[in-house]
Amino acid sequence: MSVPLLDLMAQYASIRPEIEAAIRRVLETQQFILGPEVDAFEREIAVCCGVRHAIGVSSGTDALLVCLMALDIGPGDEVITSPFSFFATAGTIARLGARPVFVDIDADSFNIGAAAVRGALTDRTRAIVPVHLYGRVADMASLNRLARQANVPVIEDAAQAIGATDAEGRIAGTTGNAACFSFFPTKNLGAAGDAGLVTSDDPDFAEKVRLLRVHGGERRYFHRFVGGNFRVDALQAAVLRVKLPHLPAWSAARRRNAAYYRERLAEAGLDDVVTAPADVPGHIYHQFVIRAQRRDELRDWLAAQGVGSEVYYPLPLHLQECFAALGHAPGDFPNAEAAAREVLALPIYPELTRSQLDCVVERITAFYHGPRNA
Repeated sequence: MSVPLLDLMAQYASIRPEIEAAIRRVLETQQFILGPEVDAFEREIAVCCGVRHAIGVSSGTDALLVCLMALDIGPGDEVITSPFSFFATAGTIARLGARPVFVDIDADSFNIGAAAVRGALTDRTRAIVPVHLYGRVADMASLNRLARQANVPVIEDAAQAIGATDAEGRIAGTTGNAACFSFFPTKNLGAAGDAGLVTSDDPDFAEKVRLLRVHGGERRYFHRFVGGNFRVDALQAAVLRVKLPHLPAWSAARRRNAAYYRERLAEAGLDDVVTAPADVPGHIYHQFVIRAQRRDELRDWLAAQGVGSEVYYPLPLHLQECFAALGHAPGDFPNAEAAAREVLALPIYPELTRSQLDCVVERITAFYHGPRNA
């Protein structure tokens, strides 16, 4: 049996008529840039996320970038964030001439916490950007208390956390000053290309983001700010409008799959070699990420057996060549570095069958407990 890491065709097959009708609707109006389709999507997803303002943008990366631009972050400023995330989290900070200030992650959650952030605050800190990695919301209550004390905003990198909730039941995207989402096709809510979103309850911040996404213009050819072309396409908005009502069911299926994995991995007696993610309420499992001994060997074995897996992420950001000028060295953030050596994402998408889930666990068990390892 072959089990891919992700099967987008399985999702598409279940909603094909709706997707095709939505695309035809846009083609028949020939309104591709902003317009009523984007307006409707922004209203609908604002309700879903529990926020007053939702601004569709061109990608998750541009969502991060435009939020930092709206805060006027630039050279000489510092932004505290995680070294264990997709590159865009730190790349957008550096792109504006600011300094990414990394703090180590918590070994269990893979997220940064207030204790680590507290030690990194300086008089040059302009923002804190926690990442809700793999779909698990960071400890926002503690981070927000610290941010209020330091008088700095919190921008949630919620690219992997659409629909997730924190320990207090608050929805990702509502717990900071603003939040950034990605709708890259592989996300839990994926577009048919690149798309992203900024959410906020602050009307002034939201209005500035709206202006910045169209080159800082309040009206055509008149510009208050130097912005960029960060608009979400109407075609992407239409596709996302079709998928949005399905998101709760898809998230529930991911949680069921995660629970089944935990049950089967425990039954297989793999606790000494594999650590499954904790069962945390509100986690929506953009990825189901285990820690595995001999991770790279396991990954190669699974690939040979037809089971997809992926390493998110093999090299922490503080050790990336492009950030060498920050002066970091191996050992600076041991939890992030250990995670990079050990994590492995298993298939978790909603359409997986029990037989496929069983196959994944059986292949992992065969690697560790089979004759070759006796």
